[in-house]
Amino acid sequence: MQDYRSINKDLWDKWAQLHLNAEFYDTDSFKKGENTLKSTELSLLGNIKGRSILHLQCHFGQDTLSLARMGADVTGIDMSEKGIEIAQELAAELHLPARFVCSNVLELDENLKGQFDIVYTSYGTISWLPDLQQWGKIVNHFLKPGGKFVMVEFHPLLNMYGDRSHFKDIKYGYFKTDVVIEDEIGSYGDPSATEVKGRSATWDYSLSEVIMALRAQGLTIDQFYEYDFSHYDIFEDSVVTEKGYQIKGFEGKLPLMFALVAKTKISA
Repeated sequence: MQDYRSINKDLWDKWAQLHLNAEFYDTDSFKKGENTLKSTELSLLGNIKGRSILHLQCHFGQDTLSLARMGADVTGIDMSEKGIEIAQELAAELHLPARFVCSNVLELDENLKGQFDIVYTSYGTISWLPDLQQWGKIVNHFLKPGGKFVMVEFHPLLNMYGDRSHFKDIKYGYFKTDVVIEDEIGSYGDPSATEVKGRSATWDYSLSEVIMALRAQGLTIDQFYEYDFSHYDIFEDSVVTEKGYQIKGFEGKLPLMFALVAKTKISA
């Protein structure tokens, strides 16, 4: 397990440096004030001014700092030391009051104290975690009574197609079997960066596994949605529609994202 973590940490350290200057992340526009959060998560988060937010797997902090710009008291978490270093530099440069902590999510209770009004995670996060039950415990551990967990993620059905390039052949089963080890060249944020190489270790989870990992901790699923579009253009066969990005030839037929809101009980 530790080897898997080392593999992924090394990869995300490389990707953090690559993505800082990648067109996909458009850091220049972000520095000028662009909010990187999408309409889906904004609608689920609601009014966050003055609310405390824990942002899990924050990469190099653009979304975390966008939350800070909106008035939230926000803490970003990521396992990549390089990602956290860049996030801290951006926070200082932009004079935004966000805190960043370098930690593996599954060990966060050993590295961070306190509870939050909202725990938030989005887009390409849980597949990097080997233990979804521990993830559910971490989410619950850091939520205040009456707090809510907001999650927006790519739909697990997509994992069946492997690299997601053409959506013609199913490569993996829908239900989790074992870790998937792959060689990586470039990244989803810059496929042309062939000089950046590494390996990834990922795990696939069904929707029921995600939901039950949260329910096992006593969280109530308050909202759940599936979407036939993506906010991000990460598919080779994508086309732009009025909704967002969809797969050419499969417009309106494939689920590309899902979102949920889970809530803790209010103390008596």
